[in-house]
Amino acid sequence: MDYRTALVTGASKGIGAAIVESLVAEGLTVYALARSNDALLALRERLGPQIKPIATDVRDGQAIMSALGTAEIDVLVNNAGGLATVRPLHEQSAEETAEVVELNLTAPLQLIRLLLPGMIARKRGHIFTLTSTAASGIFAGTTAYGAAKAGLSQAGRILRFDLAGTGVRLTEIAPGRVETDFYLKAFDGDREDLRKRMYCEQRPLRPADIAAALVSALRMPDHVDIAELTIAPSEQAAGGQKYPPPPLR
Repeated sequence: MDYRTALVTGASKGIGAAIVESLVAEGLTVYALARSNDALLALRERLGPQIKPIATDVRDGQAIMSALGTAEIDVLVNNAGGLATVRPLHEQSAEETAEVVELNLTAPLQLIRLLLPGMIARKRGHIFTLTSTAASGIFAGTTAYGAAKAGLSQAGRILRFDLAGTGVRLTEIAPGRVETDFYLKAFDGDREDLRKRMYCEQRPLRPADIAAALVSALRMPDHVDIAELTIAPSEQAAGGQKYPPPPLR
């Protein structure tokens, strides 16, 4: 492939780390972005000098661009996100709602905005947005998260019109349930409870499954863009129905 350099957000663990590993195997230099410098250094120790750690918050576009310097980013993987709580919107604080939107919608859009001019000028680039089946399915207690991911999904559809003919591709990957620590904070840090409630009865996806799909899209000939890709466990069908009794008056 013609791509040489990638930026992966949320790179220190889970899906992000699996994507970083897969891109390194493809011969790319990968700028790995996450908040934990120790985790990034451990990743570089494991995968080698092709890893360039950037320890900062994904919402700090100025710090990210400063760390990249003159690097020409061919592949942007907007993987970082967050879900602090799983409960109805009216039970969340204003700060929790704002953070979810910032992490899952505003930050990825800002990174796309910052990196697109270089990709367009070089006539070479591929942007990946990691959304979720929560962007189109119904999952109780995820109003802000689902709305943010749906917004990112729609942004991708509009961007494809803006980017047609530029040589820059955009792929949305919408995973279903993946066994990671993503929900750990929402489960108050109780890893065993998370495992029992979400990953025991049905077979979840693994981070490597998402990374394999991303690399497959990246390897396609440059006249082919896999625009939207939903990856779900065989035992998961997103959404559902709820018919509670009416309130007593």
